Amino acid sequence: MSEEPAPRRRQARGERRITQLLQAAASVFCRTGYAAASTNAIAREAEVSPGTLYQYFPNKEAIAVELGGRLLQQMRETHGLAFDRANLELPLPELVDAVLEPVIEFNCRNPAFLALIHGSGDIPGRIAEEHEAVHASMLTRIEETIGHFAPDLAADDRARIASMTLGIVKAGLELVLAAPDGPQRDATVAELKRALVRYLEPLFTPGLAATPGP
Repeated sequence: MSEEPAPRRRQARGERRITQLLQAAASVFCRTGYAAASTNAIAREAEVSPGTLYQYFPNKEAIAVELGGRLLQQMRETHGLAFDRANLELPLPELVDAVLEPVIEFNCRNPAFLALIHGSGDIPGRIAEEHEAVHASMLTRIEETIGHFAPDLAADDRARIASMTLGIVKAGLELVLAAPDGPQRDATVAELKRALVRYLEPLFTPGLAATPGP
């Protein structure tokens, strides 16, 4: 059997090193925030020399852009799962489960995402722009879901309810991530789902769709 060509082996080693550095960066960003992080701290976390890090990334911003880009792509895929049209046939509590579970799983698996996106105003502009695009896409999907269940709802009302729904999710996710893994986190997730169901219930009640609330 012929050996794998040297360029391909080098490419594979390079990809492994990049993954190692991005994982280290994620840990550092979670621990210190983006603004306080440094390439030296990331290199120490990855157990490599700063010189090795600079072979792959010229600075902290380049690391953040690569990490943020990969996480945002995963987030887009997660939203695709969450807003599968088949979920529209589910009762409200099951719909909330189906939409929230992949989103919660993504954020619990990638705590660096919130640390990078929301932790500082100093994040690279490219990440902020891409995140704004993903945020707008998610808001649109929520509006479309609301419109499915309340087709007669005025556009302004639908937009307001979608924004409030997303705000509840974002605030709840921060509480979920702050809770210790285990029973406390499970209880926090249950509270987030309960809050969403209570808020959105009027959309399933004729005559009450324009005024959601508990």
